[in-house]
Amino acid sequence: MMEQASVGGPYHRAERGFFNWHMSRGVSRRAVLAAAAVGGAALAGVAAAQQAPADPSKVVGARATPLGSRSPFEQPMRLASGLQNSSARAPIDSLRGVITPSDLHYIVNHDTTPTIDPTHYTLTVHGMVDRPTVFNLADLQRFPSISRMLFLECGGNSAWGKQPDTATAQAIHGLTSNSNWEGVPVKTLLNEVGVQSTAAWALVVGWGNESVARSIPLQKLMDDAFIAYGQNGEALRPEQGYPARLLLPGWLGNSNIKWVRRIELGDQPWDTKFETTSYTMPMPDGTVRQYTFIWEAKSLITWPTPAIGAMPAMGPWEIRGLAWSGRGKITKVEVSTNGGQTWDEAMLDQPVLPQSHTRFHFPWTWDGSEAVLTSRATDETGYVQPTREQLVAVRGTNSRYLNNSQQNWKVAASSGAVTNYYLA
Repeated sequence: MMEQASVGGPYHRAERGFFNWHMSRGVSRRAVLAAAAVGGAALAGVAAAQQAPADPSKVVGARATPLGSRSPFEQPMRLASGLQNSSARAPIDSLRGVITPSDLHYIVNHDTTPTIDPTHYTLTVHGMVDRPTVFNLADLQRFPSISRMLFLECGGNSAWGKQPDTATAQAIHGLTSNSNWEGVPVKTLLNEVGVQSTAAWALVVGWGNESVARSIPLQKLMDDAFIAYGQNGEALRPEQGYPARLLLPGWLGNSNIKWVRRIELGDQPWDTKFETTSYTMPMPDGTVRQYTFIWEAKSLITWPTPAIGAMPAMGPWEIRGLAWSGRGKITKVEVSTNGGQTWDEAMLDQPVLPQSHTRFHFPWTWDGSEAVLTSRATDETGYVQPTREQLVAVRGTNSRYLNNSQQNWKVAASSGAVTNYYLA
């Protein structure tokens, strides 16, 4: 018996069982079982070239090793791109749950990854403070720590321009990931150094490319920001900021400075290179958006997508995806199979956490006809994820950042080919 989610939605129909519900829709048991068999093989992604014993119970298996590895039949990979592979997109089409494995977490670097000896690492807090202080890593780890599940997303994720029909969720939207992070609240450090009454902003600089330095409002640093030194149960990976980085829950990735080196407090923003060029966004009325940080509510169907090529068979399937919001918790995700003409509520995996990826599920029977699959998220502020047309009407087409519009995947009639699709 499938438990009904507290958020409601179509799963009240599933109390009769997944197969029975679909058969009540006119699909035979034979079609259901065939779909399950064919789909299971397709979804497993088993490479034909891999060799395995016919009867594994009669062959000595692998022994325990100091460092684990994936099955040779599972080979998720990031998609590297950009100048000298400066970015790498997470394989969100194929990931399960909401945790992104650390070695698959997306990367955007404006320089190469520095090698930092943790015993020599320092974080300096200075400027408009009473007691300028240099903290080493051991100092940071002595303070009371916090642990939070949080998404990170590059401000340039989900390109505004039209992408190829074959573009996958990874190719278009793979610059987001979700991890369990551990560290010390920035407020704790600021209380140690004593913040002067006229301070209002901070310049945060990393040990990597200093041109990426960002001005951060003091209010955010005192609210929920923290210096992270742990990720998914281990130390940060070097490409994620080892040995320590700034985390600003819900804010665009570029402001979450990696390899954090110093925090300088002042009474106004610094207008750094990235703040005056890349992240100053022209608006249709001739004004510009500056110091925009927060990711609005967003969702994405991650199965099926063009990554599978085509639907494996007709019959019952589960549409799966992710939703998140920089402003707090996701309260609802709706799914449409006809390009937004009608919507039904999906089930959300519990617990739903603020500023974290949330997994959603929706039962669907593909009967061989054309379908356009779309999702839209609503967060706890009441904000509803817009269509691309709605977003363009407000922001115009000159912005390169913070695209949280709905994504459509088209399933072709008969062949079941899945493609990236732009509604007219």
